[in-house]
Amino acid sequence: MPYAANRVCHDADSHIMETVDWIARHTDPELRDRMPPLNLSKSATNSYEFIHQEVEKQKARAARGEQPNDVVHGLKGWSAPGAFDAAERKAALDDLGFHRQLVFSTFSAGQYLHHEDMDVRYGGVRAHNRAMGEFCAGDDRLIAVGQLSLADPRRCVEEMKKGVRLGCGAFWIPGMPAGNKSPGHPDLDIVWQTFCDLRVPFMLHVGPNSKTKIPEYENNGLPKPKDITGAEDGENLRVRDFMVLAIGPQQFLTSLVFDGVFERFPKLRGGVIELGAGWVPEYLRMLDLSQRIFRKGDPTLAAMPMKPSEYIRRAVKFTPFPGEDVGRMIRDAGPELFLFSSDYPHPEGTNDPIGRFERTFTDITEDAKEMFYRTNFENMMAVPA
Repeated sequence: MPYAANRVCHDADSHIMETVDWIARHTDPELRDRMPPLNLSKSATNSYEFIHQEVEKQKARAARGEQPNDVVHGLKGWSAPGAFDAAERKAALDDLGFHRQLVFSTFSAGQYLHHEDMDVRYGGVRAHNRAMGEFCAGDDRLIAVGQLSLADPRRCVEEMKKGVRLGCGAFWIPGMPAGNKSPGHPDLDIVWQTFCDLRVPFMLHVGPNSKTKIPEYENNGLPKPKDITGAEDGENLRVRDFMVLAIGPQQFLTSLVFDGVFERFPKLRGGVIELGAGWVPEYLRMLDLSQRIFRKGDPTLAAMPMKPSEYIRRAVKFTPFPGEDVGRMIRDAGPELFLFSSDYPHPEGTNDPIGRFERTFTDITEDAKEMFYRTNFENMMAVPA
């Protein structure tokens, strides 16, 4: 029986685990020699050899005709069924039972997304989106999440249009300023208009651009702890990173609200993925409070036709972490904001994400659960029920 057998359930966060040559194989030939290699410093392994071994194991499974079984309780990372092989991923999704699944990459952005050479940066974006579309092709349940850089709005729009043609159904954007400009600057209006025209949502996701901790706080006289993957010298999240994850998306969304992006583009939709959601109810209250406090000195605030929080409610959805009290969030802020996600095949998704969320759903109605598992996803993605 599939893991999610008892209801229609959409998964707003899953991943592929890139093989060593994944970007290179999909890069335009004239850029291939300039593309940096895959950087594994944020993984639990720094070994290309480990990845090669997992590739060979997957080939052996395919040769034996093995079918994924109970994958949610099984191995994670590159060892998980469907981590990097498209055919095996479709079989793993059969076992998971999700009706639709957003698929993000994991480590490849480190090769190009902040490269100083804009040809390499946008060439890497194109290679990524080509690879994501190829991985998800042939199965309507899998929705490829492309990537974009906001640094050059016109090139960003060009790659978004190409990405949709390549099969991408959403786009992950860095949750940070676009160079020296706010994401709400009018120069980026062509980007937000294109999101609306193409009917695809933007995605903010945990990653290098979501770290906002001031590095001096690490200078505490204590040994550096392992990161969340268990790596001694890894560059993934540690507890102090985790505690300030909400700052980045709050800054980004606040710009979209108060710079008028959501007002100018009422059809714009987005998701805040793997950045937690326990902070959301208070954030909505603070948006409205800040407008009341500062509207006398800021005519743009006084002229807003809607409450700031109403723009977020209309446009944005959030994925809680397993272990967060989603029931309390729903009771506090309403059921229309939050989405289920598994994070498969990342280990942070745990071996029973549905069970962890369900344990917080005391006094939550079936209609509210339906919104969490299904309807909010369908509204964000503008997909038919």
